[in-house]
Amino acid sequence: MQETTVNALRPGMTFEGDLLVRAVDKRTGKTGRDYLDMTLCDRTGEINAKVWNLEGLPGMPVASGVVYLEGSVEEFNGRIQMRVNKLKPATDPDLRKLIPCAPEPASEMMLRIEETVDSFASEDLKTLVREMIRLTGDALEWFPAAQRMHHAERSGLLHHTTSMMNTAEHICEAYPFLHRDLLLAGVIIHDLSKTAELKSDKLGNVSDYTADGLLVGHLVRGVALVDEAARNTGVSGEIVTLLEHMMISHHGIPEFGSPRRPLFPEAEALHWIDTLDAKMDEMRTIQERTPAGAFSERIPYLDDRRMYHPLFTAEPPKPAEAAPAPEAGDAELPF
Repeated sequence: MQETTVNALRPGMTFEGDLLVRAVDKRTGKTGRDYLDMTLCDRTGEINAKVWNLEGLPGMPVASGVVYLEGSVEEFNGRIQMRVNKLKPATDPDLRKLIPCAPEPASEMMLRIEETVDSFASEDLKTLVREMIRLTGDALEWFPAAQRMHHAERSGLLHHTTSMMNTAEHICEAYPFLHRDLLLAGVIIHDLSKTAELKSDKLGNVSDYTADGLLVGHLVRGVALVDEAARNTGVSGEIVTLLEHMMISHHGIPEFGSPRRPLFPEAEALHWIDTLDAKMDEMRTIQERTPAGAFSERIPYLDDRRMYHPLFTAEPPKPAEAAPAPEAGDAELPF
């Protein structure tokens, strides 16, 4: 059998090895027989898997557990899935190969956030953002940004935040009238309350939404977090209201959960930076598992589109030609 990474699996291939269980559900088929519907992953991506024969199965797999399996990859309704023929608990899994992780260490991303906050000219803004980070706690270091879609990885929330910070800095250069510190503050705090919205273990594996996440959600809970930070620090005035507005408007429209549309430029910029960063991460993940020159399966969270991986972008860029070496006697210019 062939062992490979999840993002390289194609219909007709076989797989043998360890995978992390992201989700598992026991269901009943049309014939009345029970089967398992599973989401399995390694650090490169995830795949849906079916266990049709439960006889002799050595126990029920659990979310966040690691299993050893043998199976074949198939295509069903335009999406790839794995038919599992053999399944058992893994004996000595290498978690470094199985856990989707942010590309940078959490400590480095946290340091970039702290340095950005330190650069704010407004002491009130510094104080509020620092207090909100403190209230969020250690979970920020390993928490994912989502259950399934963008930045669904260990430390994905930090990855999403620091990536948005990079974009925000460039946006401020393009539109100098924007208040750089206010926009970056909004970027840093906008998703902090996802730690209350999602049930995640320290591997970054989200099993479900919390009751608070379903009943309240991270936008409204985020406003409460701003208010708590303001009470704790004694900061008051317009700056608190601006951050609260950026929190509840960053999804843009009511259909996506925003009680208010963005009503000042930094709030509008935050919405589009958030949307762009999420979409680019989703498309990057899809492109990594789609062969060059081919279309992906239909992606429900991208308007049911089948994304294309262009052959052109799959080709590595040609290296620039080296400048000719100076001839002997040429003086080195001082600029």
